Amino acid sequence: MASITVADQAGACYGVERALELVARALDEADGPVRTLGPLIHNPKVVAELEGRGVAVAADTRQAPGSTIVIRSHGVAPEVIEGARARGLVVVDATCPYVKKVHHAAARLLAGGYQVIVVGEAGHPEVEGTIGHAPGAVAVESASDLDAIELGRRVGVVVQTTQSAERLREVVDALLARVEEVCVVNTICEATSQRQQSAGELAARSDVMVVVGGRNSGNTTRLAEICSRACPRTHHVEGPEELEAGWFEGARRIGLTAGASTPAAQISQVVDAIRALSPQAGEDGHAK
Repeated sequence: MASITVADQAGACYGVERALELVARALDEADGPVRTLGPLIHNPKVVAELEGRGVAVAADTRQAPGSTIVIRSHGVAPEVIEGARARGLVVVDATCPYVKKVHHAAARLLAGGYQVIVVGEAGHPEVEGTIGHAPGAVAVESASDLDAIELGRRVGVVVQTTQSAERLREVVDALLARVEEVCVVNTICEATSQRQQSAGELAARSDVMVVVGGRNSGNTTRLAEICSRACPRTHHVEGPEELEAGWFEGARRIGLTAGASTPAAQISQVVDAIRALSPQAGEDGHAK
């Protein structure tokens, strides 16, 4: 009989749960409409559910006159919040506290005279928000991106919370060979590291691995990459409707993990769907 095992560290992190709670509270307390500035989290299903409850996504604070505006968990540049308040909007700051630590670290490095490098995905909202707190900072996704930057003598490094330690190490090693001084503030979220380690360990002993979460979620995508290296039969899905019965043929050990933007209910739906597609699968458990 096949078994279904959920990674011990999987699913919504503290920052995501906090953001969802803040939106729910805003819906109860706001006198007018509630909007999120950009998608609250990188999970299309959750964003759609919020829209069904009347919480629309505003691309700009100018699209939300008279609203309560919720700042997404990824954070924004300081002037965005200042501008929203200047327009008379009620601002609910749902920025993840761990992302705020990145903002503060980047600002301190800049004030200390360092050229600031952000290890992360260029254009990602969290990275853009961090750069907003350290004007002039540059994002790099890999060591090769450093070739396009005129580096100074002293470089300060922060990292997108959902990046891997391996990626950070690669960039820092390259910097150490090129500049006189490197000051590194490792701002990778512990929950991210735990999920990556737990997913890799489970994938290594699974015949099939399912990763649940938004395809626009950087941390979920990295979980899928980690799992794929250990288990070639890895599948990244956003919901149960994407599962295919053929994926589980001959599998005795089915593993499942989920990104930090994936609520527990969404994980349960996928587990139930796997069990329906693979009738021989036993009760799901959690990896130890």
